[in-house]
Amino acid sequence: MSRPMIATKLYVPRLRSGLVARPRLSERLRRGADSKLTLVSAPAGFGKTTLLAEWLGATSGGDRRVAWLSLDPADNEPASFWTGVVAALQSAVPGIGSAALELIASMPLPTEGVLTSVLNDLAAAPEDVWLVLDDYHLVGSHEVGNGMVFLLEHVPPHVHVVISTRADPDLPLSRWRAGGDLVEIRAAELRFTPEEAASYLNEVAGLDLAAADVAALEQRTEGWIAALQLAALSIQGRDDAAGFIARFAGNDRYIVDYLVEEVLQHQPDPVRRFLLDTAVLERLTGPLCDAVTGRDGGGDMLTAVERANLFIVPLDDSREWYRYHHLFADVLRARLLSGQPERVPLLHQRASGWYERHGPAEDAVRHALAARDFDRAAYLMELAVPAIRRNRQDAVLLGWLKALPDAAVRRSPVLSVFYGFMLMASGDLDGVEPRLDDAERALAAGPAGLAQPWADTGELRTLPATIAVYRASLAQARGDVPGTSEHARRALELARPDDHLARGAAAGFLGLAAWATGDVPAALQTFSQAVASLHAGGNLVDELSSTVVLADMWLAAGRPSKARRLYQSALQLAGAHGESVVRATADLHAGLSEIDRQAGDLGSARQHLEAAAGFVERATMTEGRYRWFVAMGLMAQAEDSPDEAIRFLDQAEQLYRPAFFPDVRPIAAMRARVWIVQGKVPEASEWARERGVAVTDGPRHLSEFDHLTLVRLLIARHRLDPGAGEVGGALLLLDRLLESAASSGRAGSVVEIRMLQALAHDAQGHRPQAREALGLAFAEAPEPGAYVRLFLDEGAPMMELLRDAARHGLAAAQVSGQASDHASRLLGLSNAAAPPAAGPGRRPPSSSLSDRELQVLRLLGSDLSGPQMAGELFISHNTLRTHTKHIFTKLEVSNRRAAVRRARELGLM
Repeated sequence: MSRPMIATKLYVPRLRSGLVARPRLSERLRRGADSKLTLVSAPAGFGKTTLLAEWLGATSGGDRRVAWLSLDPADNEPASFWTGVVAALQSAVPGIGSAALELIASMPLPTEGVLTSVLNDLAAAPEDVWLVLDDYHLVGSHEVGNGMVFLLEHVPPHVHVVISTRADPDLPLSRWRAGGDLVEIRAAELRFTPEEAASYLNEVAGLDLAAADVAALEQRTEGWIAALQLAALSIQGRDDAAGFIARFAGNDRYIVDYLVEEVLQHQPDPVRRFLLDTAVLERLTGPLCDAVTGRDGGGDMLTAVERANLFIVPLDDSREWYRYHHLFADVLRARLLSGQPERVPLLHQRASGWYERHGPAEDAVRHALAARDFDRAAYLMELAVPAIRRNRQDAVLLGWLKALPDAAVRRSPVLSVFYGFMLMASGDLDGVEPRLDDAERALAAGPAGLAQPWADTGELRTLPATIAVYRASLAQARGDVPGTSEHARRALELARPDDHLARGAAAGFLGLAAWATGDVPAALQTFSQAVASLHAGGNLVDELSSTVVLADMWLAAGRPSKARRLYQSALQLAGAHGESVVRATADLHAGLSEIDRQAGDLGSARQHLEAAAGFVERATMTEGRYRWFVAMGLMAQAEDSPDEAIRFLDQAEQLYRPAFFPDVRPIAAMRARVWIVQGKVPEASEWARERGVAVTDGPRHLSEFDHLTLVRLLIARHRLDPGAGEVGGALLLLDRLLESAASSGRAGSVVEIRMLQALAHDAQGHRPQAREALGLAFAEAPEPGAYVRLFLDEGAPMMELLRDAARHGLAAAQVSGQASDHASRLLGLSNAAAPPAAGPGRRPPSSSLSDRELQVLRLLGSDLSGPQMAGELFISHNTLRTHTKHIFTKLEVSNRRAAVRRARELGLM
C-alpha cells in the first residue's frame, strides 16, 4: 500500500494525540468522500491536524491522492494562497495546474479564471483527490473566501476538500449543511472520551494512573487533548500523581504558556479585553456581558468568540448562554488578576447588580462576596432567605454565611437566626442560643420603620415567631419536653394567621412534644395539622420530611398500612419536583424499605434502598443519609449479616444530629440488639451499664426502646445463667411498659412487649404462659401480618417457640383463627428466607462465573458505588447491572451482601 503524497508545507504537530484509536471519528471522516467539504473546526490543541494526518495515512491507497497545505499568515494574499494550493495539488497529482500557475503570475486576474483552469485539470484526474487546508483560520481575506466558494461549488465529485481551522471560515456553511454537502467535526467530537483519555494517559504516556485519577483529569480538562498531554508532561517523574491531579488547574505553567502563546496573543485588543473582563463570570449571555464590560455588543461578541472557537461552550440550543472552558477561564482570571487587580472588584459588583435585577439570587450573592462588598452581600442574602427556607437549600445558605465576616452576620437579625439553625443542624447545640440572642438584640436596637438597614422581607417581619420556633427546636434537641411545648405555644401566639411556615413548625414541635411523652393520638392530631400548614405555606421539602415523622407516628400506633399510604403519596409528590427534594426522597424510600422489611418482603425493601442510594449520594444534609444507613443496618440484620449491620449502624451514628426529632430509637440500643442475637452478651451488658438503664426504672417513652433492649439482654443472660434470676425483674418492667403503651395508644409497642413477655416466660420454662403471651401479641396487633421481622429477628429461641405454638395452638381466648395461623406463617417465611443447601452433585457456582463476572464480584465486596465500579472497569452502569444480575443468579442470592458472603464461603474472595 503506497503512502499518501504530501506537499512540502506539511505541518508536523507539536502536540499529538498519540496512537489512540478513534474509530468514531474515522467513520465521520470517511463520510467526507460523499460531500464537497469536510470541516474540522475546534480551538487550539484539540488534535485536528493529528487526526487528519493519521486518518489519511491509515486509509490511503493507490486510488487516492492527498494534497496537504499548511497555511501561514502570508497566505492571506490571494496570489500566495492559490499558488500554495496549486503546488500542493501538483505534489499529489503531477502535471496538474501548470496553466493556472501562469495565470496567477499575471495577476491581477479574476480568481475564477485561475480556478476554472484548476477545476478542468482536476476533472481529468483519474483518482480521488483530497485537498487538505490546515490552519485555515490564518487566512481571512475576503477574496480568498470568494475563491473557495467558487471552487467548492464547482468541484468534481471525486475531489474532496478538507479544512482544518480554529475558527469557522466565512463560507456559506449553512447552505452546504442543508444540502448534505458538509461533514463537520467540532470540539465536542474531538475531545477525548473517558475511555480515550484512559488509553492515552496509561498506554501512550505510560503513566499507569488509577481509574479515579484518570476520570478526575478527564473531567477537569473536558477532554481537551492538549491539556491532557501537558498534564501528562507535568506528571512525569512525580511521586504524588494523585495530588497533582487534585490541584491541576489553569495555573499550571504549561497550560498558561500554551494558551497565552497560542490563543490570547493572537486576538485583537477588543476581543482580548472582552475575554478578560468576562472571565469573572461562570456563565455568559449578551446583556450580562454588556453590564460587566460597560460596553454594548456583548451578544455579537459572544457569537464571534464562538465562531472563532475561543474555548467557549454553548449551554443551550438557542445560543443564549455560554461558558468558557474551565482551564481557559482559569488562565483568563489569572491574567486579569495579575494585570488589572483593581478592576476585579468592579467587574464583580457589576455582575452582582445585573443578577440582582434578573436573578438568580445565588449569583448575585456570589459576585457580591467576590467583590468583598459584605454589607451588600448580607442584604442580598436576606432577600434570598424566604425562597431558600421554603426549598430547604440549607447547604447554599451555610456556604454564604461561612463566607461572610462574623460581624456582618451578627448585624443582621435574619442571618443570625438562620446561622443558629445551621449550627443546630450540624449538632452544635451550644452555639445556637447566642445567635438567637444576637438576633433579638439587633431587632430591639434597630430603628423603626423604613430606616431599618435590613431587607424588608416577610422573614424579617415574622422573625420573632421564627426565633420562638428555633428555641422550641433547641429545647427538643436537649430533651426538654416542657420547654419544647412552651416555646412552640409562644411561636403560635406570635405568628400571623397567614404565616403558614411558622405555624406549621410550631404545631410540629407541639406534636413532637406529645410524641416524646408517648401520647401518640395527640401527637398524630397535632403533627397532622403541622404537615397541613407546611403544605399551605408551599414548603414542600419540610412537608415531605415531616411526612416521614408522621409515618413513624402511625407505625407507633400499630398502623403500618396508613404509614405506607403516606409514604407512597409523598413519593408521588416528590417525583414531580426532582432535585429540590433529594433528601426527603431518600427518607421516603428508606421508610418504605423498613415497612417492607418488617412485613418480610426483603426483595421490595432492597429495591427501595437501592432507589434511595442515588439520592443519598447527592443529599447535603445528614438526615437523609442517616436514616438510609439505619435502614441498611436493619436490612443486613434481616439477611443474617450482623457484622454488616453493625458497620452500617456505626456509620449512621456518625451522621446523627440531636436536633429536630425525639430520639425514640437510639442507635446504640439497635447495635446492642444485634450483639445480643450474635451472642455477644458482654458487649451488650457494657452498653446497658453505660446507658444506665435498670429493671426498676419507671416507664418513659423516650427510654422505651432502651428498656426493651435491656429486656432482651436479661433474657439472653438468663439463658446463659438461669440461676441469676434476672427474668423476673424483666417481666415486672414489661408489665409497667405494657400499661404505659396501652394507655397511650402505642399499639406497635404493645405487640413488641407481648412478644418479649412470651420470650421471657419461655426462658423460665413456662411454655403455656409463653404461648398465651405470644397469642396476645398476635391478637392485639391491629395488623398482625405487618409484623414479621419483629419475631424472626429474635433468632433461635423465637423459632422454637413458634414451632411449639404451631404444634399446640395458642391458648389465649382473644386469639382469632387468623392470628392463630400467624405462627405457621412466620415459620414458613423463615424457611423461605433461609439460603438453599448445596446438595450432592450440585455444580459449584464459581465454575460458571466468567472472568469479567469474577472482577465485578470482587468489586461488590468494596465500598464503591455502582457508577464507581463501572468506572473502575471502564464499562457502562447498565453493563455492570447485567453482570451483577448474572452473578446473583449463579450464586443463588438476591443482593450484593449475600453475593459477597457466598463468594467468601466458596473461596472466591
